[in-house]
Amino acid sequence: MMRTANPALNDETFQGLPRTVAGNSMTIQGTVNKSIFLLLLLMLSAAWTWRQFYASGGNTAAISMWLVIGVLGGFILALVTVFKKAWSPVTSPFYALLEGLVLGGVSSIFEAQYPGIVVQAVGLTFGTLFCLLVAYKTQLIRVTERFKLGVVAATGGIALFYFITMILGFFGVPIPYIYQGGTIGIGFSLFVVVVAALNLVLDFDFIEIGAAQGAPAYMEWYGAFGLMVTLVWLYLEILRLLAKLRSRRD
Repeated sequence: MMRTANPALNDETFQGLPRTVAGNSMTIQGTVNKSIFLLLLLMLSAAWTWRQFYASGGNTAAISMWLVIGVLGGFILALVTVFKKAWSPVTSPFYALLEGLVLGGVSSIFEAQYPGIVVQAVGLTFGTLFCLLVAYKTQLIRVTERFKLGVVAATGGIALFYFITMILGFFGVPIPYIYQGGTIGIGFSLFVVVVAALNLVLDFDFIEIGAAQGAPAYMEWYGAFGLMVTLVWLYLEILRLLAKLRSRRD
């Protein structure tokens, strides 16, 4: 059974797909190439939002509209992509551009408060990606059913917790310690970063299985989209963890 905590890559992703002919199926290299392309698009739009923030003298209002467009548009396109996988060659690039608006805006705000934090977060994100890819390919980390169940359960618990805190926030009920720079807050962020990172391993395994099963070529775009979802989550959680550590030192 194929299982991943990534909502874009789940047990039913490759079910019901049309048969492919030789030379027109999903490959690992094709998915890698498309992942790189999506990351370039994301960085392009992120750089644009970043520039808008600093051109305005660090005025958050100057990028607030782009943040809203990125969050809402990205969420809608993510849903469309999940339910219409064959559209992923079109929706995935636009999703990357919209996510770039969000990451550029959020990153610039954090950078203004903690200079140098974005370079650290980017370096740690790609360093984690590389290390886990090596660990997966060398079978240092084995993707067993128990491993999958553990990561899926942890990810679901985190998603549920974030949902509850969001609902409570609407009623003005804060969750103490978790979002602060104390020991509990840092420990929670570290746990979330580890879980997000382990989702990358599940994504690697899922993409490899999809290629082995001869999924249609457009699934390369879908696989790249799913991997980006995890990378964006991992980057944001690392950024939040670093901010907590920096606030504790300041």
